[in-house]
Amino acid sequence: MYFKFTFCPIILLLWASLSFAQNVNVVIHGAASIAKTDDNFVCVTLDWWPAEKCDYNQCPWGKAGILNLDLRYGALINAIKAFNPLRIKVGGSLQDNVVYKVGEVSSCPNFMKRDGLFGFSQGCLSMERWDQLNRFFNHTGVKLTFGLNALFGRNESQTEKGLWIGDWQPQNTRDFMQYTISKGYKVDSYEFGNQLSGSGMGAKVDAKQYGKDVIVLKNLVKELYAHPETQPKVLGPGGFYEEKWFNTFLEVSGQGIVDGLTHHIYNLGPGDDPNMMNKILDPSYLNQVSQTYKGVSDVVNKFRPQLGAWVSESGGALNGGSKDVSRTFADGFWYLDQMGMASTYDQKVFCRQALIGGNYGLLNATTFVPNPDYYGALLWHRLMGSTVLAVTKESDPDLRVYAHCAKKKPGVSLIFINLSKDRSFNITLSNAKPGDAGKPNYEFVGKQNREEYHLRALTGDIKDDIVCLNDVPMVQTDSEDIPAMDPKLVDASTPISIAAQSIAYVTIRDFEAPACV
Repeated sequence: MYFKFTFCPIILLLWASLSFAQNVNVVIHGAASIAKTDDNFVCVTLDWWPAEKCDYNQCPWGKAGILNLDLRYGALINAIKAFNPLRIKVGGSLQDNVVYKVGEVSSCPNFMKRDGLFGFSQGCLSMERWDQLNRFFNHTGVKLTFGLNALFGRNESQTEKGLWIGDWQPQNTRDFMQYTISKGYKVDSYEFGNQLSGSGMGAKVDAKQYGKDVIVLKNLVKELYAHPETQPKVLGPGGFYEEKWFNTFLEVSGQGIVDGLTHHIYNLGPGDDPNMMNKILDPSYLNQVSQTYKGVSDVVNKFRPQLGAWVSESGGALNGGSKDVSRTFADGFWYLDQMGMASTYDQKVFCRQALIGGNYGLLNATTFVPNPDYYGALLWHRLMGSTVLAVTKESDPDLRVYAHCAKKKPGVSLIFINLSKDRSFNITLSNAKPGDAGKPNYEFVGKQNREEYHLRALTGDIKDDIVCLNDVPMVQTDSEDIPAMDPKLVDASTPISIAAQSIAYVTIRDFEAPACV
């Protein structure tokens, strides 16, 4: 019903102008970086869930699962191509219940609802479907991480519920990799298992056992992929962070085995939580997860895996997300803040659950129309470079600010997130003096126009599922292409104005940050 709008309603602009404006100075510390992300920091997942996956009396997955997704839709293809490239991780809860129909595996059952892991029987990936997926990935320029079944050959303990024991059996994975290599399919990395760490989710594996098995996987990858330059990386454990478990498995596996340390973030809790919106708009609640990022960062600094730490799955709310929040503009306050925070803790990649499926998909599960978070993610990918800068500001917790060197061009890019319902912010910038702690910073006044990208809900209600960029509704074109996302050029002598409950990316081409040279 929103497609009739060419511009966002002007009444909202009048309302915004009446909100209380607070002056804030933001200091950018551009002398040195505080962290580095991967160039393809933005990542999304494709999940295995079948249509029968239901939570909270709803079944929001439809045909969005890996085995059922119609790969021919132009809207889906164009949404991925717009990233050029997009990192995608294939995996999820059922990946440890998937066999690959290759080699000795002849039968290929579908997932069926029954007693079993997450309430489903074993499923199967046929090589015909793997061929289809790889043609799709190649066509859309995907950078692929594939989540492997790490329970193959194990059995559930008779004495401890949820604990899977025994050695991992690699033969099915060996056959799968050999087929993949024979076809010339490109896999950037393999992740070993899903949510098996610590207390697990549905299943768990002892840390020492996991450490021994990931060595087997690493040796298998090195054996089959003979050339180091084309050798996929090995990631793990792809679960929730528990300090003792993570330390133990890395001590057993040793250095040089796990290339990237992966963990999951679902800090908004269950998807049916009636306080979901309050959590998203509460800066003190959003800050709590920083302890997890710090813990993972400390483990990385101790064991130094080559690729650092990845958030390999994060959907905010568990079990498919929140039907009333995850697909709306409001979710961006959580999502983009999490990416900003994760990057400051040197997390290299942040994978959103999911590209499509559940309530938390970046695309609508039936129409493939992008939800608001899609556009926030695309702007991050295009504007925020890999070098992370420190920022300081006057202590107003409702204004969240993150800064990076601009991507591929000179200058810096910032993201401003205004959680306040009734306050806008007029922002001036300062350039911190390197080595002159305690002395006044230089107020920055640029000479080139700023490039600004202001995001807000179409109707002013943050539960809206249409986002406006610089007052233009973001809807796909008649040819199902992603609409133009051009900046607004703003006089550099004026303050940066951030409206109440809005998000803005700002790129400043002539800001001199030595870390960005």
